[in-house]
Amino acid sequence: MVVTPRLSSIGQRPRTGDAESLRKIFTAVDATSCPYTYNFHMHTACSDGKLAPAALMEQVVEIGLQAFAITDHHTVRGYRQAKAWLEDWQWRNPTSLRSRRQGGAVPRLFTGVEITSILAETEVHILGYGFSPGHSAIEPYLQGHAPRGDDKLAAAVIPAIQAAGGIAVLAHPARYRASAQGLVPVAVGLGIDGVETYYAYANPEDWTPCPRHTPTVEQLARDYGLLTTCGTDTHGPSLLRRL
Repeated sequence: MVVTPRLSSIGQRPRTGDAESLRKIFTAVDATSCPYTYNFHMHTACSDGKLAPAALMEQVVEIGLQAFAITDHHTVRGYRQAKAWLEDWQWRNPTSLRSRRQGGAVPRLFTGVEITSILAETEVHILGYGFSPGHSAIEPYLQGHAPRGDDKLAAAVIPAIQAAGGIAVLAHPARYRASAQGLVPVAVGLGIDGVETYYAYANPEDWTPCPRHTPTVEQLARDYGLLTTCGTDTHGPSLLRRL
């Protein structure tokens, strides 16, 4: 299904229907949402992850995720393969069979991408969600490599995601050379929509939001009225942790 951006009543910014749905989900995300209900940060072998999209999808179904996004670096190839897998799985598992196995729910897959960018003279990663992948504004960032020159500036990346109907989120804001307290206000000035609030910076074996950094990012999200997201940032063989 082609996702067509539409104008939002908030600032008349174009947003896809998926982005509108995600806004509602992100508003409800908390420290307990990941990794068993939602996971909005994961990578496949289409960028720098170990899991093939099909293997990732098998885990999504086994875990019972309600909604998720594949956020490969600068590509949506993994998303497209996962989407095809999910459509085939639905065909092979009609509602009656799913009701016996997974409670009848179909996990909802949203478009996602992670883009290397420059914010406040610091290299950061910006996550895009719910965008139309065929939109001309986002296509330059889906070519399998990091953007260059002015295209790499957060001042270009954020509006590109939004022009394609999506939501722009600052990934793991406490992982950079500059502090979250310094980066988030600058991102807000450029129109960022949210921050990845619930993140396991120390990569514990049992995923849990970092007790040191989470309260700071939560407060920044409240102070600036930002959406809050969560994700394991999976690069390894399990969706339940980062590596």
